[in-house]
Amino acid sequence: MMHTRIIVILGIMTNKALFFDIDGTLISFNTHRIPQSTVSALTAAKANGAKVFISTGRPMPFIFHLNEIEHLIDGYITTNGGYCFIGNETVYCHPIAKPDAEVLIDYCRQVDCSAFVVGKETIALVNHKQVVDDVFGSILDVDDFNCDTLAHVMQQDILQITAFLSQEQENAIMPTVPGCIGGRWSPAFVDINNALADKGKGLLAMAAHCGISVADTMAFGDGGNDIPILKQAGTGVAMGNASGTVKAAADYVTTSVDDNGVANALKHFGVI
Repeated sequence: MMHTRIIVILGIMTNKALFFDIDGTLISFNTHRIPQSTVSALTAAKANGAKVFISTGRPMPFIFHLNEIEHLIDGYITTNGGYCFIGNETVYCHPIAKPDAEVLIDYCRQVDCSAFVVGKETIALVNHKQVVDDVFGSILDVDDFNCDTLAHVMQQDILQITAFLSQEQENAIMPTVPGCIGGRWSPAFVDINNALADKGKGLLAMAAHCGISVADTMAFGDGGNDIPILKQAGTGVAMGNASGTVKAAADYVTTSVDDNGVANALKHFGVI
C-alpha cells in the first residue's frame, strides 16, 4: 500500500503512535512474558519520540505481565475499544446497552455457558465452567479472576461480555442484539461489545486526542479482534503467528512474537 512505501522511503518516525495488542503480540503464548527484544525495541522507539499504546481485548483487571514496559505506556485501548483512556482521562467509552447485556446474559444461562460481564470498575463471572480455567488460566495465564457479584456489576457501565459460546451459538444470538458486535481472538470465546467499539475506532479517538495524524500510526496484532485496527492504522503489522485472515488485513507481516517480531518490524520501518 502506498502509505507503507512512503514510510519506508522517507523514514517518517516523528510523532509516531504505536499500538500493541497483548496476547500473541507483546506477550508470548509460550512463555507468558514479553521478549527482551520487544522491551528493548519499545524503549528505543520511545526514546525516538514515539508514543506507545496498548490495544487489547482484555479489561484492566486482566492485564498482567506488562511491568517491564509499563513506564513506556502512554494510554490504553481496552475491551476492544469499549474503554480507552490516557492516565485518568477517558478518551473513548461506549458501553453495551443494559437491555442488550441482559439478553446476552440470559442466553448464556439458557445454553449453559460461562460469561465474564465486564463493568467499568469490576467484573462478574456467570456460570463458572472448567473451560474458563482452562483457557484463561492455562493459555492466558490469568488465574485470579477477583470477581464481583453480577448485581453490583450491572449497576456499572457494561464495557464487554466475554461469552464462551460456540460460533453457532454466537450466530444465533447476535442478530437479537443489533447494537452489539462480536469479535474472537480465541476459538473458545467471543468478546461482545457495543457496535461503536472496536480497536480501530479506539485508535482514531486516541490519535485525535493526541493530535497525531492517522497516517503516523502503526498497529500490531495477531488475532481476529485486531483486524479493525490493522486496517485503520497508517500501517498495520500482523505478527508471524497470526492467522491468514489477520495477515491479509495487514500492510506488513513480521516474524512471530517469539522470533523478535515487534523489533524486526520497527527496524524495518525505521522507527528504531
